[in-house]
Amino acid sequence: MSEADRGDFGWRGVVAAAAYAEQAERANRPQAFALDGHSLRAVAGGADTAVLTWTPSAGWAAALADDDARKPMLDLYLPICGATLARPITVAHLGQSVDGFIATHAGESRWVTGHENVLHMHRLRALCDAVVVGAGTVAADDPQLTTRLVDGGNPLRVVLDPTCRLGDHHRVFQDDAAETIYVCGRTAMPSAERRFGRAEVIALDDAGDGTLDAVGVVRLLRERGCARVFVEGGGVTVSMFLEANALDRLHVTIAPLLIGDGRPAIRLPPRAALGDCHRPRYRVFRMGGDVLFDLDLASGDDDAASPSEPIARVI
Repeated sequence: MSEADRGDFGWRGVVAAAAYAEQAERANRPQAFALDGHSLRAVAGGADTAVLTWTPSAGWAAALADDDARKPMLDLYLPICGATLARPITVAHLGQSVDGFIATHAGESRWVTGHENVLHMHRLRALCDAVVVGAGTVAADDPQLTTRLVDGGNPLRVVLDPTCRLGDHHRVFQDDAAETIYVCGRTAMPSAERRFGRAEVIALDDAGDGTLDAVGVVRLLRERGCARVFVEGGGVTVSMFLEANALDRLHVTIAPLLIGDGRPAIRLPPRAALGDCHRPRYRVFRMGGDVLFDLDLASGDDDAASPSEPIARVI
């Protein structure tokens, strides 16, 4: 099986798992599934054709051998695919240089990370019900926030602009590719505005300091039926959700690039002691020439201050 075929198989399995999660949760029993085309078919546990298993309260797991080349893609995305309305998830992603920057001071960020990580962002959009970005990302990149590079539907597009500084000429406010909501702070919101270009305008309470309540944003999206929320960026927005403990997982992709100085990735209030710092459990994936850390923020800190495995070359 070629690399392209393995990738197609893995992505079809991921999309099928995401689509079936609510039904699997309602069944409330352990199940095993084979992949037929783009759909899952229930099989006996332990069957040679089994690709995925579902366990109540735990979600999806890959039923492939560890050395099966199709397994890594399933492993990466299944924690997101298993989210349901009863067990929702909010995941964020940042692509950064080795020295911790997501863009130059001039705002140039295409492309800090490689093509495979660009595909990764499109896959996360396809798996999630909503994609969230800040005003800075829209101003700098004018993104479409669609899934044009992968199979899968476009999510609800959510633009956070606490001070209402954006103009409505940006593509997310003008095209019909997906539904868009424009979230502003109530203190900066022009009175009685309901539309911004083609986007729906929503005002949230704010402290008048140019920030929004990340927990309030998540609550708004849950009320709209969004079980899976993807916070795509940029660094200020992801840091806001991280500081508010509003993230379940954080993907950080590190590229072998030195920028020197520029727009930082994550910035949080400093801690006086290392013992007070968050050391989440994590997994590591190679992604083209980049390395992706999948941080599990919902499971508590990892007690191990250093890796338990000996040194091993992975790339």
